[in-house]
Amino acid sequence: MEILSKISIVIVVLLHIYFLWLEMFVWTTTGKKVFKTLPEHLFEPTKTLAANQGLYNGFLAAGLLWSLFISDAIWSKNIAFFFLGCVLVAALYGWYSVSKKIFFVQGIPAIIGIVLVFLR
Repeated sequence: MEILSKISIVIVVLLHIYFLWLEMFVWTTTGKKVFKTLPEHLFEPTKTLAANQGLYNGFLAAGLLWSLFISDAIWSKNIAFFFLGCVLVAALYGWYSVSKKIFFVQGIPAIIGIVLVFLR
């Protein structure tokens, strides 16, 4: 179960590194292809806001990555729970305020991670 929980954490980390890249570095190019519901003329004016959002996604990825390198099992689980919980809260807020799709892309992997970390 420990390997599965770590794999689930790595998946969430990779997702958030992708979000960081998308929002911080390619918002006005690739971002337009990914966020098709946002009018094209808004990408340039929202570039700084998206970069800030990407930075927060990077913090989530860093925290989850950190949890994988903590040798104390209880401390590692607590840090993983905290950051997976943060991802889940962000996904729920995104589901409520932006798009239901956000819950499926971010929330479901976080829930799976929380369950697997709990079971290890």
